[in-house]
Amino acid sequence: MKKDFLLRFSQLQLGLFLYGLGIVFCIQANIGYAPWDIFHVGISKMTGISVGAASISVGFVVLAIVFFLREPMGIGTVFNMIMIGLWLDIIAGLNLIPISHHFISGLVMLLIGLTIISVAMVYYIKSGFGAGPRDSAMVAFHKKTGFSIAITKGIIETTVAFAGWRMGGMLGIGTLISAFFSGFITQFVFKLFRFDVKTVRHENLKETFENLRQIIKPDRP
Repeated sequence: MKKDFLLRFSQLQLGLFLYGLGIVFCIQANIGYAPWDIFHVGISKMTGISVGAASISVGFVVLAIVFFLREPMGIGTVFNMIMIGLWLDIIAGLNLIPISHHFISGLVMLLIGLTIISVAMVYYIKSGFGAGPRDSAMVAFHKKTGFSIAITKGIIETTVAFAGWRMGGMLGIGTLISAFFSGFITQFVFKLFRFDVKTVRHENLKETFENLRQIIKPDRP
C-alpha cells in the first residue's frame, strides 16, 4: 500500500508542476489567455499580487463554494488549489520562458502550453486524489442546475473571462484557440497515453487519511 500511495502522490505532484508550466507557456504566448487565466491575471493587475497568488486565492473561494454545495473533495482538490499557483509563480519568476512578440511564435507557445496541460491532466487525474476546485464547482453547478456539462462550463468560463477582461486580463485570439482546440489536444494526449478517465476512481479526504493511517501505523493481525 505504501509504495502504491507514494507512486500516486508523485503522479499528483508531477501533474500539478506540469500544469503550472503549461499555464506559463500559455500566458507568455501573449495572444490571449484561457478564461480562468484571464480572471487570475485581471485580479493580479487589480490587486498587485502575483498571478500565482491570485490563482490560489480564487481557489480558496471556489473551494468554499464547493464545500457549501457538498461536492466530494479529495486531497488532490487541496493540492491543486495551492500547488499550481505556487509552481506558476516559481516558473514565471525564473524567466526561462520568454514572452512572445509575434503571432506565429505565440501560437506555437500556446499549443505547447495546452499540450503540457493535457499531459499534466493525465498524471493529476490518474493519481485518483480528487478533482480541482474549479472542476468540482463545475460538476456541482451541473448537478444543481440540471444544465449539461458543456453549458455549465460555458457559463462559468464566459463569466470569469468577462470579469477578468474588465480587470485587465488579456482577451484575444488565443482565448478562442484555447476554447476550441484544448478539448481536441486533451483527447489526443489521452489516447497517446492510453488513458481512460472513466477507469479512475477518486478517493475522498476520509479515505486518504485512512490510507495514511494504515501506512504509518498498520493494523496488526
